[in-house]
Amino acid sequence: MRSIERSQTEIINVIEKKQNQAERRAEGLITELEQETTELKRRYSELEKISHIEDHLQFILPRKDWSEIRHQQRLCVGTVWKTVSQLEETLNKEMKKLYEMELRGMQQCIVDVTLDPDTAFVQLIISEDRKEVKYTNKIQKYPYKPNRFDYNTCVLGKKGFSSGKFYYEVQVKGKTGWVLGVARESINRKGAITRNPENGHWVIGLLDDTVYKACAGPEVHLTLKQRPQKVGVFVDYEEGQVSFYNVEDRSHIYSFTGCNFTERLVPYFSTGNNVDGKNGASLIICPGCKRY
Repeated sequence: MRSIERSQTEIINVIEKKQNQAERRAEGLITELEQETTELKRRYSELEKISHIEDHLQFILPRKDWSEIRHQQRLCVGTVWKTVSQLEETLNKEMKKLYEMELRGMQQCIVDVTLDPDTAFVQLIISEDRKEVKYTNKIQKYPYKPNRFDYNTCVLGKKGFSSGKFYYEVQVKGKTGWVLGVARESINRKGAITRNPENGHWVIGLLDDTVYKACAGPEVHLTLKQRPQKVGVFVDYEEGQVSFYNVEDRSHIYSFTGCNFTERLVPYFSTGNNVDGKNGASLIICPGCKRY
């Protein structure tokens, strides 16, 4: 973090220095332009008086060559962008190292997550090992359960957590829509659900194959450099933190912080609908997390 702060300070200092230089150069240019304008006005007045003299060449106005100044300006801007780009690259490397350290620490918090069929929406298929869930257009013959979702394509994890830290990974490869995270065990499971922390959801998702968002109430649109194939979910109950990571490129996606957890949290999964046949892939709880 200190390295990141130093990089940010260097960027700010470089930009401020170049900006001050540019402002001073601009002030000088303005002064020169004002002087040249004054000279032009004076010369024009003289030309008015001697417009009938035959040898007009002696009155050709001296003009300043601004090409060198424009060249210097381009060099200045180029230097600024080169410096900022180098510092940005250094910053990204330091951030990547930081996230790698976090992910290594999370290896100590891996938990074995399985799905709870009694909570699954009736159009979801749960694998025998309870590690995969898939949406189908057919209604399954599940028995009635009061804690089953009856509208949203959701299923919860079997085991909940009310203390400590835990981490697990979910494969989202091939899907055009999904929602992952954790939720309070007592969340509403009947009818349409608004996902946000106020209603007991700390989740992120993919919508229409292009829009990544955090359901923070209001929603936060996320810009990702690389499309996640696996998403890591980390929870620190005591610190009130839920974080999401792109496992493949070891990057941070989003974090809910300052949360006030007061009851058991359970892993939360939503496959999304599959109306057009493009979202038929399963959500898969990874059997073993990648070692860093």
